[in-house]
Amino acid sequence: MPTVLITGANRGLGLEFARQYSRDGWDVIATARESSAELDALGVEIKSLDLSDADAIAAFGIDRPLNLFIANAGTSNPKETGGADNARGWQHMMMVNAIGPYQLAKALLSRMADGGKMIAISSGMASIGDHGGGCVPYRTSKAALNMAWSSLAIEARGRGIACVALSPGWVKTRMGGAGAEITPEESIGDMRRLIAGLTMDQTGKFLRRDGSELAW
Repeated sequence: MPTVLITGANRGLGLEFARQYSRDGWDVIATARESSAELDALGVEIKSLDLSDADAIAAFGIDRPLNLFIANAGTSNPKETGGADNARGWQHMMMVNAIGPYQLAKALLSRMADGGKMIAISSGMASIGDHGGGCVPYRTSKAALNMAWSSLAIEARGRGIACVALSPGWVKTRMGGAGAEITPEESIGDMRRLIAGLTMDQTGKFLRRDGSELAW
Protein backbone atom coordinates (compact mmCIF):
# COMPACT_ATOMS: atom_id res chain seq x y z
CA MET A 1 0.00 0.00 0.00
CA PRO A 2 1.21 3.58 -0.59
CA THR A 3 2.53 5.61 2.34
CA VAL A 4 1.78 9.25 3.15
CA LEU A 5 3.33 11.46 5.83
CA ILE A 6 1.14 14.37 6.97
CA THR A 7 2.28 17.10 9.37
CA GLY A 8 -0.10 18.93 11.69
CA ALA A 9 -2.57 16.04 11.56
CA ASN A 10 -4.20 16.43 14.97
CA ARG A 11 -6.93 18.79 13.72
CA GLY A 12 -8.26 20.78 10.76
CA LEU A 13 -7.00 20.04 7.28
CA GLY A 14 -4.28 17.67 8.46
CA LEU A 15 -6.78 15.55 10.36
CA GLU A 16 -9.06 15.39 7.33
CA PHE A 17 -6.15 14.40 5.09
CA ALA A 18 -5.30 11.60 7.54
CA ARG A 19 -8.93 10.51 7.76
CA GLN A 20 -9.46 10.32 4.01
CA TYR A 21 -6.17 8.64 3.13
CA SER A 22 -6.58 6.13 5.96
CA ARG A 23 -10.13 5.35 4.85
CA ASP A 24 -8.86 4.65 1.34
CA GLY A 25 -6.26 2.15 2.50
CA TRP A 26 -3.11 4.26 2.61
CA ASP A 27 -0.43 3.70 5.23
CA VAL A 28 -0.63 7.01 7.10
CA ILE A 29 2.12 8.52 9.24
CA ALA A 30 0.67 11.52 11.07
CA THR A 31 2.74 14.07 12.96
CA ALA A 32 1.64 16.66 15.51
CA ARG A 33 3.02 18.43 18.56
CA GLU A 34 0.30 16.62 20.52
CA SER A 35 -2.23 14.07 19.29
CA SER A 36 -5.99 14.44 19.62
CA ALA A 37 -8.86 12.07 20.33
CA GLU A 38 -9.95 12.37 16.70
CA LEU A 39 -6.51 11.45 15.39
CA ASP A 40 -6.08 8.62 17.90
CA ALA A 41 -9.39 7.14 16.73
CA LEU A 42 -8.08 6.74 13.17
CA GLY A 43 -5.61 4.05 14.21
CA VAL A 44 -2.79 5.51 12.13
CA GLU A 45 0.87 5.81 13.12
CA ILE A 46 1.38 9.02 15.10
CA LYS A 47 4.78 10.64 15.59
CA SER A 48 5.44 13.67 17.76
CA LEU A 49 6.97 16.62 15.91
CA ASP A 50 7.14 20.34 16.65
CA LEU A 51 8.06 22.28 13.51
CA SER A 52 9.34 25.20 15.58
CA ASP A 53 12.04 22.91 16.99
CA ALA A 54 15.01 22.70 14.61
CA ASP A 55 16.63 19.90 16.64
CA ALA A 56 13.43 17.82 16.51
CA ILE A 57 13.29 18.24 12.73
CA ALA A 58 16.92 17.21 12.37
CA ALA A 59 16.33 14.09 14.49
CA PHE A 60 13.09 13.08 12.77
CA GLY A 61 13.16 9.90 10.71
CA ILE A 62 10.94 7.26 9.17
CA ASP A 63 11.60 3.59 8.48
CA ARG A 64 10.01 3.15 5.05
CA PRO A 65 9.76 4.90 1.68
CA LEU A 66 7.16 7.62 1.17
CA ASN A 67 4.92 8.02 -1.84
CA LEU A 68 3.50 11.32 -0.63
CA PHE A 69 4.55 14.03 1.83
CA ILE A 70 2.07 16.74 2.83
CA ALA A 71 3.54 19.69 4.73
CA ASN A 72 0.33 20.91 6.33
CA ALA A 73 1.25 22.14 9.82
CA GLY A 74 1.13 25.89 10.25
CA THR A 75 0.15 28.81 12.45
CA SER A 76 -1.73 32.04 11.75
CA ASN A 77 -0.49 34.05 14.76
CA PRO A 78 0.51 36.80 15.20
CA LYS A 79 -1.89 38.94 13.18
CA GLU A 80 -0.08 42.25 13.79
CA THR A 81 3.49 43.41 13.27
CA GLY A 82 4.13 46.13 15.87
CA GLY A 83 6.21 45.66 18.99
CA ALA A 84 8.71 43.14 20.25
CA ASP A 85 6.19 40.42 21.13
CA ASN A 86 4.73 40.43 17.62
CA ALA A 87 8.24 40.42 16.15
CA ARG A 88 9.11 37.33 18.18
CA GLY A 89 5.82 35.69 17.18
CA TRP A 90 6.58 36.48 13.54
CA GLN A 91 9.96 34.78 13.87
CA HIS A 92 8.24 31.71 15.32
CA MET A 93 5.72 31.75 12.48
CA MET A 94 8.45 31.83 9.84
CA MET A 95 9.99 28.73 11.40
CA VAL A 96 6.71 26.81 11.62
CA ASN A 97 5.26 27.88 8.27
CA ALA A 98 8.33 28.02 6.04
CA ILE A 99 11.74 27.04 7.44
CA GLY A 100 10.63 23.91 9.31
CA PRO A 101 8.57 22.44 6.44
CA TYR A 102 11.42 22.95 3.99
CA GLN A 103 14.05 21.48 6.31
CA LEU A 104 11.82 18.46 6.92
CA ALA A 105 11.16 18.03 3.21
CA LYS A 106 14.88 18.16 2.45
CA ALA A 107 15.55 15.53 5.09
CA LEU A 108 12.78 13.31 3.72
CA LEU A 109 13.81 13.64 0.10
CA SER A 110 16.06 10.59 0.33
CA ARG A 111 13.11 8.57 1.68
CA MET A 112 10.78 9.51 -1.17
CA ALA A 113 10.00 6.81 -3.69
CA ASP A 114 10.89 7.73 -7.26
CA GLY A 115 7.88 9.41 -8.79
CA GLY A 116 6.56 10.49 -5.38
CA LYS A 117 4.94 13.82 -4.58
CA MET A 118 5.72 16.52 -2.01
CA ILE A 119 2.94 18.99 -1.25
CA ALA A 120 3.08 22.25 0.72
CA ILE A 121 -0.24 23.57 2.00
CA SER A 122 0.11 27.26 1.26
CA SER A 123 -2.55 29.97 0.98
CA GLY A 124 -3.94 32.33 -1.61
CA MET A 125 -2.85 35.04 0.83
CA ALA A 126 0.75 34.23 -0.14
CA SER A 127 0.26 35.62 -3.63
CA ILE A 128 2.25 38.79 -4.22
CA GLY A 129 0.56 39.19 -7.59
CA ASP A 130 -2.92 39.19 -6.02
CA HIS A 131 -2.35 41.04 -2.75
CA GLY A 132 -5.25 42.48 -0.74
CA GLY A 133 -3.21 43.86 2.16
CA GLY A 134 -3.18 43.03 5.87
CA CYS A 135 -2.05 39.89 7.71
CA VAL A 136 1.57 40.68 6.88
CA PRO A 137 3.19 37.98 9.07
CA TYR A 138 1.03 35.18 7.64
CA ARG A 139 1.35 36.38 4.06
CA THR A 140 5.13 36.63 4.26
CA SER A 141 5.52 33.23 5.91
CA LYS A 142 3.47 31.49 3.22
CA ALA A 143 5.22 33.41 0.44
CA ALA A 144 8.51 32.17 1.91
CA LEU A 145 7.11 28.62 1.93
CA ASN A 146 6.25 28.97 -1.75
CA MET A 147 9.78 30.05 -2.62
CA ALA A 148 11.27 27.21 -0.59
CA TRP A 149 9.00 24.68 -2.33
CA SER A 150 9.90 26.08 -5.74
CA SER A 151 13.54 25.46 -4.87
CA LEU A 152 12.69 21.96 -3.61
CA ALA A 153 11.06 21.23 -6.96
CA ILE A 154 14.32 21.99 -8.74
CA GLU A 155 16.26 19.70 -6.40
CA ALA A 156 13.76 16.84 -6.72
CA ARG A 157 13.13 17.04 -10.47
CA GLY A 158 15.88 14.56 -11.38
CA ARG A 159 14.04 11.77 -9.54
CA GLY A 160 10.68 12.57 -11.03
CA ILE A 161 9.30 13.86 -7.71
CA ALA A 162 6.65 16.56 -8.17
CA CYS A 163 6.74 19.38 -5.60
CA VAL A 164 3.71 21.67 -5.60
CA ALA A 165 2.33 24.40 -3.31
CA LEU A 166 -1.46 24.24 -2.94
CA SER A 167 -4.03 26.73 -1.72
CA PRO A 168 -6.85 24.84 0.04
CA GLY A 169 -9.31 27.73 -0.19
CA TRP A 170 -11.10 29.38 2.71
CA VAL A 171 -12.01 26.39 4.89
CA LYS A 172 -14.19 26.01 7.99
CA THR A 173 -11.42 25.12 10.43
CA ARG A 174 -10.25 26.74 13.67
CA MET A 175 -7.90 28.86 11.57
CA GLY A 176 -10.42 29.64 8.82
CA GLY A 177 -13.36 30.27 11.12
CA ALA A 178 -17.03 29.30 10.96
CA GLY A 179 -17.76 31.88 8.25
CA ALA A 180 -15.43 30.24 5.71
CA GLU A 181 -16.69 29.09 2.33
CA ILE A 182 -16.14 25.33 2.30
CA THR A 183 -15.81 22.34 4.63
CA PRO A 184 -12.60 20.42 5.27
CA GLU A 185 -14.15 17.43 3.52
CA GLU A 186 -14.70 19.45 0.35
CA SER A 187 -11.27 21.08 0.39
CA ILE A 188 -9.37 17.87 1.03
CA GLY A 189 -11.44 15.93 -1.50
CA ASP A 190 -10.57 18.49 -4.18
CA MET A 191 -6.89 18.58 -3.25
CA ARG A 192 -6.63 14.80 -3.19
CA ARG A 193 -8.02 14.57 -6.70
CA LEU A 194 -5.53 17.20 -7.82
CA ILE A 195 -2.62 15.48 -6.05
CA ALA A 196 -3.52 12.12 -7.61
CA GLY A 197 -3.31 13.60 -11.09
CA LEU A 198 -0.21 15.77 -10.67
CA THR A 199 2.46 15.42 -13.33
CA MET A 200 6.00 16.71 -13.63
CA ASP A 201 4.68 19.46 -15.89
CA GLN A 202 3.17 20.98 -12.73
CA THR A 203 6.15 20.68 -10.43
CA GLY A 204 7.24 23.95 -8.84
CA LYS A 205 3.84 25.57 -9.38
CA PHE A 206 1.42 27.33 -7.00
CA LEU A 207 -2.08 25.96 -7.56
CA ARG A 208 -5.62 26.37 -6.31
CA ARG A 209 -7.42 23.19 -5.28
CA ASP A 210 -9.13 23.11 -8.71
CA GLY A 211 -5.74 22.98 -10.45
CA SER A 212 -5.70 26.56 -11.73
CA GLU A 213 -2.53 28.56 -11.18
CA LEU A 214 -2.16 31.33 -8.63
CA ALA A 215 0.02 34.36 -9.25
CA TRP A 216 3.23 34.23 -7.26
